[in-house]
Amino acid sequence: MQQHFDALEKTAANHVALSPLSFLHRAAAVYGEREAVVYGDRRQSWRETQARCHAVADSLRAMGIGLGDTVSVLSPNIPELFELHYAVPMTGGVLNTINMRLEPETVAYILDHADSQLVVVDTMFAGLVRAAFEIMGREIPVVDIIDANAPPHDGFGQRSYDDLVAGGDGSATFPLPSDEWNALALNYTSGTSGRPKGVVYHHRGAYLMALGTVAGWTVPQTPTYLSVVPMFHCNGWNHPWAMAIVGARIVFTRDPVPERIFAAVKDEGVTHFGAAPIILSMLVESEAAPSEPLDPTVHVMTAGAPPPPAILARTKALGMDVMQVYGLTETYGHISQCLWRDEWDDLTPAEQAELQAMQGVGFPMVEELAVIDRESGAHVPLDGATQGEIAITGNI
Repeated sequence: MQQHFDALEKTAANHVALSPLSFLHRAAAVYGEREAVVYGDRRQSWRETQARCHAVADSLRAMGIGLGDTVSVLSPNIPELFELHYAVPMTGGVLNTINMRLEPETVAYILDHADSQLVVVDTMFAGLVRAAFEIMGREIPVVDIIDANAPPHDGFGQRSYDDLVAGGDGSATFPLPSDEWNALALNYTSGTSGRPKGVVYHHRGAYLMALGTVAGWTVPQTPTYLSVVPMFHCNGWNHPWAMAIVGARIVFTRDPVPERIFAAVKDEGVTHFGAAPIILSMLVESEAAPSEPLDPTVHVMTAGAPPPPAILARTKALGMDVMQVYGLTETYGHISQCLWRDEWDDLTPAEQAELQAMQGVGFPMVEELAVIDRESGAHVPLDGATQGEIAITGNI
């Protein structure tokens, strides 16, 4: 029979390039009139979000953005940055989200190294981009994001993001990439040991990462997700794509301080968010923290640093179910997770927190996760004490 199996070829009906762009199309079809975006008084359905993404992509295409062109973005977590996670790849372009907390010299290095063809910048950070251009000795075309929810700042772009929406065709068509190995995003490491390193994400990896996140975090249909983890950090841990899979209602805030996080939980019914342990520390220490545990429970993914067991215990007392994960920019973010075990049920809260602060098992999209001896390459004992190098194999 093998010769018959070998004769079966890939066709357009049975083989489609994997891309997270398909999640947006499905969300618009399945969850069309459900809210996708909540930002202050702004409410936007999944169908409206799809149309805006297509309009922006159409405008970018008219500006000459195409296959392999890098579009850099400096913006807080607001709807425009979320939309660009779809609009830029639709054109074949590569999304490069930049940390706005960096100094001008590093921003200049990234823009130059990434060969950025366009910079989209929230006007609050226009001065940072100007300073970077001065260091580079040249300028790149700029599009301003003018956010009505922010204090006014002078931009210097040739057009605004709103111009892209208004000038583009929301019904324009964009095929999925011809090759799922095409670049989707370009992220840079923090540069703690030298120059930041550019890490390329492809459509296939982002697709699988998003699906694996939904499965590993057991995200239900239509959650209310608060966008806290910066989208310049591993594309917000791939959550902008993962949330489309489940038709999430995504709540945005420019400044995710404890007061605004707790207000979003109360006013918008937030059920999920991702955040670094420092944010969890701020939450448990905040005067805005509720006196009674949150009901229903809020599900939190935390990464970026080892969370102290004491903080995990206190966030649990607040009514938050925290899942600690580990990952790298080079692996699209999280690749291992601390999964709850039934035998922990009878332990004290302090004992449970100690165990939850440890890693971990691989996410579903990771084929193999091991700790190996640096010299021999042999697997080290899984005893919670022996150190080694983390080795990862998978489709990411």
